Amino acid sequence: MNRRATVAVGLVAWCVGWACAAQSAIGEEPLVVREIARGIYVHAGLQEEASPSNRGDIANVGFVVGATCVAVIDTGGTLAVGRALRAAVRRVSALPVCFVVNTHVHPDHVFGNAAFIDERPEFVGHARLAAAMAARGENYERALLRDLGDVASGSTMVSPTSDVEQTRTIDLGGRVLQLRAWPSAHTDDDLTVFDEATGTWWLSDLLFVERVPVVDGSVRGWLKALAELRSWPAPAHVVPGHGPVDSPWAKSLDDERRYLETVVREVRAAIKAGRSMQQTVDTAGQSEQPRWLLFDRYHRRNVTAAFAELEWED
Repeated sequence: MNRRATVAVGLVAWCVGWACAAQSAIGEEPLVVREIARGIYVHAGLQEEASPSNRGDIANVGFVVGATCVAVIDTGGTLAVGRALRAAVRRVSALPVCFVVNTHVHPDHVFGNAAFIDERPEFVGHARLAAAMAARGENYERALLRDLGDVASGSTMVSPTSDVEQTRTIDLGGRVLQLRAWPSAHTDDDLTVFDEATGTWWLSDLLFVERVPVVDGSVRGWLKALAELRSWPAPAHVVPGHGPVDSPWAKSLDDERRYLETVVREVRAAIKAGRSMQQTVDTAGQSEQPRWLLFDRYHRRNVTAAFAELEWED
């Protein structure tokens, strides 16, 4: 067989292989995605708790398309959601997925990773993400199976294959994404993504819109992160971890900051007054209740975390 024939056979084999992969991916009903800027596709997760009916589809996830490959940013709360996201990618582009970026350890953002394994991407996360996955993975998997049952079948943790200590750029072919690892805030492994081409900040769970923020890192660290974000010029587009995309920049940050500052202020006052943790949990921050979805589900946990952090502060 001459060289030209060999190349032709190779191309046919590649095309057939891709078609089969695409057909397999599209066997899942693709997630609905919206192109918010050139090459930036976002799926809006539901503003509710994970359940069998929503398959764990509660976080904002999506992907960025470059000239040579695709970067997926978070993969959803179950393998099923990850497969549906992959199907959405394949509806838009035949380019390989070269990166899967996980913005932090929480299950609703990472349990879809396994859907992309056979694409052989680089799984990228904060330098502390692998340790967080190792420490929490088994418990997260048990809780997912308990709460979602068969819907969660096959959902497992896939650890990062590379990490970000401070900052890193990844190139998708004429399209550069800037990754930044943050000090402890929402979690101890928060990572954000900035797309230079469109001025889009993918803040993930550093920003909650409408849904109550969840403190799983450092409430003081989160307030520092918000102060820095607030000092920046408004981006062209912003993707929060939960809630509407492109919500007003200043108001969204200020709403979240107000909630966290209220918790900190009232917890500090309770500690100074000698109140117990239980007394503080029952009272602190209750004025914020009307402003947030899922407040009753997470607020008491936030106050508990804040009390533990602030009790022995200098």
